[in-house]
Amino acid sequence: MSKIKTAVIGAGFMGRVHTEGIRRLGNVEVAAVAAISAEEAASFGKAMGIEKTTGDYREILADPSIQAVHVCAPNALHHKISMEAMQAGKHVLCEKPLALTSAEANEMAATARKNGLANCVNHNLRYYPLMQQVRRMIEGGELGEILIVQGTYSQDWLLYDTDFNWRVESRDNGALRAMGDIGSHWMDMIQHLTGQKISSVCADLVIFHKTRKKPKIAVETFSGKQLRPEDYEEVAIDTDDFGSVMLRLGERAHGAFTVSQMSAGCKNRFQVEIFGTKSGVIWNQEEPNTLWIGQRNSPNLTLLKDPSLLNPKAAAFADLPGGHAEGYGDTHKQVFKRFYRKVADPSAPVEYPTFEEGAWGMHLLEKVRESARKRAWVDTL
Repeated sequence: MSKIKTAVIGAGFMGRVHTEGIRRLGNVEVAAVAAISAEEAASFGKAMGIEKTTGDYREILADPSIQAVHVCAPNALHHKISMEAMQAGKHVLCEKPLALTSAEANEMAATARKNGLANCVNHNLRYYPLMQQVRRMIEGGELGEILIVQGTYSQDWLLYDTDFNWRVESRDNGALRAMGDIGSHWMDMIQHLTGQKISSVCADLVIFHKTRKKPKIAVETFSGKQLRPEDYEEVAIDTDDFGSVMLRLGERAHGAFTVSQMSAGCKNRFQVEIFGTKSGVIWNQEEPNTLWIGQRNSPNLTLLKDPSLLNPKAAAFADLPGGHAEGYGDTHKQVFKRFYRKVADPSAPVEYPTFEEGAWGMHLLEKVRESARKRAWVDTL
């Protein structure tokens, strides 16, 4: 059976994650990689065993043998690269947030529909098996009517003013950093699990480090802690380190969440708490194979990931038996598996987040920013 040929555009942290995830599928070949320079692409290709490398992604788009591309470049390039890829007839899987504005994202979604192309925004965190279990529990009424949603997405990798990454500068990242990078995941997840849309927000955004020390050499995400003082230059910062949002979900539920890239000790603390009229659940990505289930009139429960004990629809997202952990890398595999099923068979169901959903996420981010600017509640529907 011939393999689907795909290419990865972007040779940073996410480029590596995508390459490794694609290779786990078996029926898809990473045939090429593009980076910001020919040298960076060649270095990535050598490390990852990819023969075709280029410093110009357009060379990949001109190759008729490439059927799909993964856009793992900085946010400011998502729209441009994705649009050119779709105009070249390529299926596109793009990192989140989908674009810099909802207008860009809506154009991407419309182009994908017009050209009949598979299109996916990489909200991979939906695909932890226990998150799918929560979704089915809510769908089946086990939590009752949802009343309260709350949680956080907290990291510490930008705690110091010497911590730096391209996401820190709005020209590459967009106006929202912590909120756009990880707040987008939290809002997507809560809507995916409950089946309800966020209907209004009241937000506060904070920049704790008004200036940061920018390395004079390129630094990959989550690295660069060993640089010396002479390796930096000081730059002004215009993207958020922290954000808090009160929200209304659907017609009755209320809640709040925080996002932070400066919370010491929180390496990737994505926590979701959902409470209904019957029971509640709490899940934390740092312990992804454990789900807390809260009861009012009986002992609380701890559910360990075991596909034989999950709802059958949730078990389909677990490829390993009970007692065998599945984590961050596995979530990408689950998204990619479903995306490439659609690439191979246009009649296959859409079981992944689409550009249309990514455009809604961009709309929410713009409403969060508007709310923070006005210091007031803002409706989203």
